Amino acid sequence: MSGHSKWKTNKGKKGVADAKKSTTYTKIIKELTVAAREGGGNPDTNIRLRAIIQKAREANMPSENVKNAVMRGTGELPGIIYETVIYEGYGPGGVAIMVEALTDNKNRASAEIRNIFSKNNGNLAGAGSVNWMFTKRGYFLIDKAGIKEEELMNVALDAGADDIKSDDPQNFEVFTAPQNFEKVKAALQAKNIPIQTSEMSMIPSSTVKVTGSDAKKVLALVEALEDHDDVEEVYANFDIPDDILDEATK
Repeated sequence: MSGHSKWKTNKGKKGVADAKKSTTYTKIIKELTVAAREGGGNPDTNIRLRAIIQKAREANMPSENVKNAVMRGTGELPGIIYETVIYEGYGPGGVAIMVEALTDNKNRASAEIRNIFSKNNGNLAGAGSVNWMFTKRGYFLIDKAGIKEEELMNVALDAGADDIKSDDPQNFEVFTAPQNFEKVKAALQAKNIPIQTSEMSMIPSSTVKVTGSDAKKVLALVEALEDHDDVEEVYANFDIPDDILDEATK
């Protein structure tokens, strides 16, 4: 059984193949603008901004787009003011879902997110209904083919990682406290350890096993939410069989 992290990794690979660059760029530009507005335009002192700039590079976003987005955030260029909004709800099978959005119109965004939940067999809930199930942590997905578990443990734990899981037959999962994320990432890169995913994420304290039609309905809901222009991140605590995840991202 696999969770939302594997779904995001598989879907991310498919997204690159499908070349959905315009939507990706739009979302990254919003993130850059907000990060620069809240923490300044210097990536050396703004860790969040530095991470998003790296994300932009990985998406092959032109440097001019990145520069302009940052300047709009710092006020050096005029631009739209975006607000961060968190939505909480439930999907089929009782799966808990958190949605992070950046929007210039909270009323419109709320109505559209509610409609997505409703049309995909879920329901939007009140603030605080599911966020207690999630904790902000650094997360890395590492290909088992590229390193032995003992070596990974030595590198990651020495750099400040909290935990390493090897339940997945193909990947290791490494978890860190937010303040140790950059240090662990640098240590893994220094050893050329193959990182499939590296992100600050909201990790669920427990998962809900979902199979059959409910599993497909959950993935349809999550995908619809992720495809919304204002949505930056979707977190869910589902545990779904690998074959369903693989089929959904073909």
